[in-house]
Amino acid sequence: MKNHLSRRKFLQLSSIAALGAVSPNTNVWGMPAYIKNLGKPNSVFNGVQIGVITYSFRHLTNDAEQLLKYCLECGISGVELMGDPAEAFVGAPKAPSAPKWGKGADVEAWKAYAKALAPWRAQVDIKRFEQLRRIYNKAGVNIYAYKPSALGINNTDAEIHYACRAARALGANQVNVEYPDNLAHTQRLSSIASKYKIAVGYHGHLQQTFDMWDAAVAQSKYNAINFDMGHYVAAGFDPKAFVHAKHKHMVSMHVKDRKNKQHGGANLPWGEGDTPIVEVLQQMARSHYKFPATIELEYKIPDGSDEVKEIAKCVEFARKALDA
Repeated sequence: MKNHLSRRKFLQLSSIAALGAVSPNTNVWGMPAYIKNLGKPNSVFNGVQIGVITYSFRHLTNDAEQLLKYCLECGISGVELMGDPAEAFVGAPKAPSAPKWGKGADVEAWKAYAKALAPWRAQVDIKRFEQLRRIYNKAGVNIYAYKPSALGINNTDAEIHYACRAARALGANQVNVEYPDNLAHTQRLSSIASKYKIAVGYHGHLQQTFDMWDAAVAQSKYNAINFDMGHYVAAGFDPKAFVHAKHKHMVSMHVKDRKNKQHGGANLPWGEGDTPIVEVLQQMARSHYKFPATIELEYKIPDGSDEVKEIAKCVEFARKALDA
């Protein structure tokens, strides 16, 4: 699954493998709207963009073109692209061979690598990101979000500028980062992001509450919410009420199915947990919310399956939920 394809051969294969299509239009955040077209993937159902964060394929590959191939196999037409594969494509210093997450991860090696990236990011040719965008767009996949490891408290201003410039080159309308719980830093991020008209989507885990983002959002219209409805349920809350109240400040939403806090919070295949995925997706369609719903695969892969098959199941689950 880790075989590398030449760009020419890859694009030939992707043009055959894709299933529906995209034609971008925009709203206030530059959110894409889509129309069907034979020959390319289409995971927009009843007006709701179903996408995937490429972190979901983390055990398979870190290669940007191979990730695109997986998206095509799943019928996905929109992605939140992690920084590592994009930067590797563009020519970043060689990353550690040890995994970044999970079993066998080498945290110290990746910390050292992060320091080495800073000067590279400050001078990287952004046109290489435009090239990656063209490859994805030609295959029918829109990059709506970019999540590099360049937006933390310890990153330089130059790295934050880089993240916003790269996101624009990729065609994204948002850069996403873990919520820092530091208003000085959210002010810093939004001040830089405003220069590029890029939203900063703050992602939450079990620390999510109804009002967690309020102070950051009040600082700037460029501070926004990258909501995780599965984690929100596991923390003991109702995502339907949150989405209804906060949708104007949401630029994307991660979708996973977790048991609620009372039931232990387990991460399960879609339809087996307590997360009201169907209801929230239908709420998005009914209310014409424009932010994408991003599949984040974190549950244990069943025997005989793999990440690509499971994400395809999630896409089909969403299609049925949205009656498309």
